[in-house]
Amino acid sequence: MSQIDNAALAQLFTEARTHNVWQDRHVDDAVLHQIYEAMKFGPTAANSSPARIVFVKSAAEKARLVDCVSAGNVDKTRSAPVTAIIAFDTAFHDQLPKLFPHADARSWYAGNDEKIARDALMNSSLQGGYFILAARALGLDCGPMGGFDADKVNAAFFPDGKWQVNFLCNLGYGEADKLFPRGPRLSFDEACRIV
Repeated sequence: MSQIDNAALAQLFTEARTHNVWQDRHVDDAVLHQIYEAMKFGPTAANSSPARIVFVKSAAEKARLVDCVSAGNVDKTRSAPVTAIIAFDTAFHDQLPKLFPHADARSWYAGNDEKIARDALMNSSLQGGYFILAARALGLDCGPMGGFDADKVNAAFFPDGKWQVNFLCNLGYGEADKLFPRGPRLSFDEACRIV
């Protein structure tokens, strides 16, 4: 496998930014399908793939979601063409006979609520990262957020309790001239060890 070029690295990482202000520009449903079709190939433990996504686009559904976010996230969520609710399926292990057929992986989870919760959150978080990279690769900007009332999101969008929200991610075409200055990052030596 060859290394991707610097332009691709810039689009995915070094020049990509978290957006808060959005152009009034439609995001086609076909692009949302493409995001999922790319991100689904990212690795998860036992190929468990617990992430579930609700793409909120309509005015009525956006109003329900805006009611669940913190005050600082209202305007950016309301104005984003799409807000993705990145959730996880608490019964993801029921899909393991299909997704991991060479072992009885479902039995690793059945009846173990602590392991289900831990692995659902961990693996859906991985998939959330793949989601952001896939969206950026397809030319969209992202605004991931944690400022929301999880209980309200779950009650509004997942009343049966089977799915639970992990985080929210606004999607669209950001206003590049309205970005905050890039925040600093830790150096390799501050964040890493080679042992």
